[in-house]
Amino acid sequence: MGQTIPVTVLTGFLGSGKTTLLNRILTENHGQRIAVIENEFGEIGVDQDLVINADEEIFEMNNGCICCTVRGDLIRILGNLAKRRDKFDRILVETTGLADPGPVAQTFFVDDDTRDSFDLDGVITMVDAKHAELHLDDSEEAMAQIAFADVLLINKIDLVDGDELNALERRLRAMNAMARIERVRMADAPMEQVLDVGGFDLRRALDIKPGFLEPEYPFEWGGVLHIDGTARFRLHNGPDPAMSAVLEPVDAATPEALTETAERVFTRFSAPDSVLKPGAAIRPGETHWTLGLTGAEHYEYMLEVDRPGLYALFTEHMPEEFDAGFCDAAGATLNVAVEHVFNPEHTHDDTVQSVALELDGEIEEFALSAWLSRLLQTQGPDIFRLKGIVALKGEDRRFVFQGVHMLFDGQPGAPWGDQRRSNRLVFIGRNLDEAALEQGLRDCRVQ
Repeated sequence: MGQTIPVTVLTGFLGSGKTTLLNRILTENHGQRIAVIENEFGEIGVDQDLVINADEEIFEMNNGCICCTVRGDLIRILGNLAKRRDKFDRILVETTGLADPGPVAQTFFVDDDTRDSFDLDGVITMVDAKHAELHLDDSEEAMAQIAFADVLLINKIDLVDGDELNALERRLRAMNAMARIERVRMADAPMEQVLDVGGFDLRRALDIKPGFLEPEYPFEWGGVLHIDGTARFRLHNGPDPAMSAVLEPVDAATPEALTETAERVFTRFSAPDSVLKPGAAIRPGETHWTLGLTGAEHYEYMLEVDRPGLYALFTEHMPEEFDAGFCDAAGATLNVAVEHVFNPEHTHDDTVQSVALELDGEIEEFALSAWLSRLLQTQGPDIFRLKGIVALKGEDRRFVFQGVHMLFDGQPGAPWGDQRRSNRLVFIGRNLDEAALEQGLRDCRVQ
């Protein structure tokens, strides 16, 4: 196929200087022919006279998140450019200031045709020296732009004093210890600091987001069961009053077959017309089912199939969050042959963030109760959702809990058995202090 085409992703929060740097790249005498893919969303675009004079090709994608609604456009444009690879030397993708660059970078690793034709040379993040602290305090996208960067360009350094600049650089270094940091005025970075970075750091991306290389799905869990006519899906109260599910035949009890089936049912997780009542049947080959989980402590749904065989069940949430299990028609336990935790879809509320904590060891029940009670009393309005699974000291069963604003409830879950005892908490809301939350959980651990 020949040599791959290098791609640079240029990102940074609103007003950080991306367009200034882009215009410099388009007009500087660096000897490279550059095709530009620009994602505009409420920002001033490239000056058209400058673009014409620059002899570069500009492809615009407007009014959409580059990682979602226009991602298909990104792949399509890249595919068209691959057919004209003799017309340019490299590609530059400029994201909107409100975009998370992670899914953009992911495109160059998970789409086969894109991976074969292009090489992600690096993610360049522009940082506004004057206003960055404000954005880093209230924007998850701004933090992601810092975390995924290979090069951080602190721009507008003439607008702050040395102490402020040093403090900002220390904060950026704490957020991303591996990126190269350069200080610039009016985006006057030398081209060797922007182009030919040497390759996107995939290992760091996986550290930031372990599911980086996996596509996003509308469900969190999938498992393969052998069903002989009828099986029972038993649940308890969990973090939501309903849970979507799909049942589908699967060719084999292997991770590969489960993933192939997941891709097949992806589009079936659309809004249903009605909610199933407990006791109703979930059948394969139909649109997804939403299971109603209100009004009782225990629930049971039937998994009904026309012929015995292997079937994959996909659920919106993790079964352990509902202390869920399976049995056959006679009531004997039905084991899951193979299972997988999928990378769930992300959302786009600019003011909402998610903090996930994971910690090994056992938790003191009194300390956990006191910490969560104090947290919800003081920050309840900002905590939209809270859910967790913890290993309490002296308890053989998981403790599963949930919270909504200032309301909190928990109950015993499935036994730990031979599995590693660990604690996982997820907070969703505004103004969440991840370090403080992590420290709060650590303070509850048995010493």
